[in-house]
Amino acid sequence: MTYERIALDGALVMAPREARIDMSNADAFKDALLESVTLASKVMIVDLSSIEYISSAGLRSLMIAFKAAKAEQKTMAMAALRPLTQEIFAISRFNIVFTLFDDVRDALARLAPDVVAEFDAL
Repeated sequence: MTYERIALDGALVMAPREARIDMSNADAFKDALLESVTLASKVMIVDLSSIEYISSAGLRSLMIAFKAAKAEQKTMAMAALRPLTQEIFAISRFNIVFTLFDDVRDALARLAPDVVAEFDAL
C-alpha cells in the first residue's frame, strides 16, 4: 500500500496512492489508517482522490479506523471522492456515517481552520 501523509499543526491528511482498495490491499490500508489515526492530533482527513474503486473490505478498513478515531476523540472525514467511489459510499450508506468533502482544503477549512494557511503553503 503506497500512501502519502501530510502532518499539519492540528490535522493529518492521509492519501492512499492506489487506484483500487480491495481484498488484496485492504489489510495494509487498515494498518496505514490506524497508524495515521494514532499520529493525528485532532483531525484526520482521508484524501480519496486517487481511489477509483473501493470494495467492502476497503470500507471495513475505513470503519475500523473511524471507530479508533472516535475512541481517541479525534475527527475523521473523507475528501475528494471520485464519482464511482461516491456512488459506492451512497449505496453502502457510508455517506451517512462519514462526513464527505469535495476536496482536502474544504475539509480542513471546516474541521481545522487554523491549518488552512499551512496547507496552502505546501
